[in-house]
Amino acid sequence: MATQNRTILITGCSSGIGLEAARLLRGRNWRVFASARKESDVEVLKEQGFEAFLLDYEDPDSIRETAEAVLSFCDGKLDALFNNGAYAVPGALEDMPVDALRTLFEANFIGWHDLTQRVIPAMRAAGGGRIVQCSSVLGFVALKYRGAYTASKFALEGYTDTLRQELKGSGIHVSLIEPGPIDTRFTPNALDQFDKWISPEGLERSKHRKTYEKRRIRMEAGEPGPFKLPSSAVVKRLIHAVEAKRPKARYFVTVPTSVMAVAKRVLPTSLMDRLCIRAADAEE
Repeated sequence: MATQNRTILITGCSSGIGLEAARLLRGRNWRVFASARKESDVEVLKEQGFEAFLLDYEDPDSIRETAEAVLSFCDGKLDALFNNGAYAVPGALEDMPVDALRTLFEANFIGWHDLTQRVIPAMRAAGGGRIVQCSSVLGFVALKYRGAYTASKFALEGYTDTLRQELKGSGIHVSLIEPGPIDTRFTPNALDQFDKWISPEGLERSKHRKTYEKRRIRMEAGEPGPFKLPSSAVVKRLIHAVEAKRPKARYFVTVPTSVMAVAKRVLPTSLMDRLCIRAADAEE
């Protein structure tokens, strides 16, 4: 049954999961406050009929301004927040510039805390709410050449588990969605970040240069893969997390996520490492 007159703030709505979430929840009679990190994308969202705002997790002023505006528009009663929108800087950790890691954590973790912290008082005052975090299978399983992104998602998982415990009894429910491969612009964006942070000189010196070259060919080909699902698969779990009477703490999306979750529980570390190395090597 469609939900009436509820409000949700969704980040990362320029494309992919965020845009699909905004569209499908609006179709379920939610009042959607959509946000994006570029002004041009905000204008496109407005043209599509959304109440849209500029929100860049790397820009604290944009987080503050949007949080204040949204809470004002909904008279302080925000029913749900969907933190979404993150990027990867692929590469071996030994090649990762410190500034790249700092910037990525600002976008994938610190900014999420900033926004979440700003809406919790309003949810407490209203007697409840839903906070949903878009994590990843890489939030609980590590794979080679994804260390920066994995570290940010591991941090998000620990943060969210702690927040869920601290908000117990407040009426605010906290959930994680953990997708595996989803058909979005994540891979092209990751390549852009690689080119931004790994200089030609650094690439030439890297012990992993040949691996990077092979991975780039695969990533540029954009092959769908047997387990890749559309963004709607994630939004299906989001709908349950914000509408169900008893939302789950975790939602797995895609077969690889479910398989890895089981493997993580039952395999010793040495065998888990071998499984993850083989999974990463299979993509080269």
